[in-house]
Amino acid sequence: MSRTAVVILNWNGKAFLEQFIPSVLDCMPPDDVLYVADNGSQDGSVELLREKWPSQVRLILLDRNYGFTGGYNRALAHLEADPSERYDYYLLLNSDIEVTPGWLTELEAFMDSRPRCAVCAPKILSYSRRGWFEHAGASGGFVDRWYFPYCRGRILDRIEEDRGQYDAPCRVFWASGAACMVRSEVWRELGGLEESFFAHMEEIDLCWRAMLAGWEVWVDPRSVVYHVGGGTLPNNSPGKLYLNFRNNLLMMYRNLPRRSRSRIILARMCLDGAIACVYLLTGKFSFFRSVVRAHGDYRRMRSRMAVSAQGCGVPRPKVSIIQLALGGFRYPSGKRKIGD
Repeated sequence: MSRTAVVILNWNGKAFLEQFIPSVLDCMPPDDVLYVADNGSQDGSVELLREKWPSQVRLILLDRNYGFTGGYNRALAHLEADPSERYDYYLLLNSDIEVTPGWLTELEAFMDSRPRCAVCAPKILSYSRRGWFEHAGASGGFVDRWYFPYCRGRILDRIEEDRGQYDAPCRVFWASGAACMVRSEVWRELGGLEESFFAHMEEIDLCWRAMLAGWEVWVDPRSVVYHVGGGTLPNNSPGKLYLNFRNNLLMMYRNLPRRSRSRIILARMCLDGAIACVYLLTGKFSFFRSVVRAHGDYRRMRSRMAVSAQGCGVPRPKVSIIQLALGGFRYPSGKRKIGD
């Protein structure tokens, strides 16, 4: 039995595949398998894969773009349906990731040593700014008391240099979907990603549901990858902003305890409204419209959202992201302390 299926979800990412698949193949353990699930690309991605790596990369062809959530759900359902292909772990990997030697064996060994670990992420550094953390995940993710996500190494848009301050493995709230290892039995137990999200926040929702079911989420910074970031949807796009605000509220609705859900979500929507007002006053009208649209679609979609079972309580965080951004938490030496 192969230990890990590395699955790259691709949509019109031919240039990234050509650039980064060689590093993935060079660092693959012999028993692991690389798949590329193609979300209906029209840029020659499939032809490239068939021409350059006909025997090294297994193709899963989807008929159209199902987004990050639908694409991965269908790709892994394809693997689950084949009784000859059984894996201990699934490694979800963005197409714009450069991996390093030993990155995959380190994650496998870490998961093997912690049987209650459902999801584990490597340390994610910037591809273009070597030695600095990358926005999408850095060295493990958390949420603040209003469920705004942040990372060890990135708070809001402030990125830290990697000086080894977050090199110890750590239990976290979420692992970045840019590169994360998921125990296959947990994927089956939870039913994969929430497909209505399409993209963004889906990995936080998956990790939250795993913790509610009694599992753990970790980051192992001894495994290192480099991420280009913004390869599919730019970080500053109104579309990405819309998905982040909408999916954050949907994630809160399905995973917060019923007794406190309405109060916390109301407070969060007020904070979102304040942010929208700032966008309006500073002339960022497309961003303002994205927040308004996100709230409207959240109200429309929440009635169809399956509420997670509350088998194992996840304590509400006490710190706010504003405190962290202002340096409210610090190591005794003066460095900021996150997640310890």
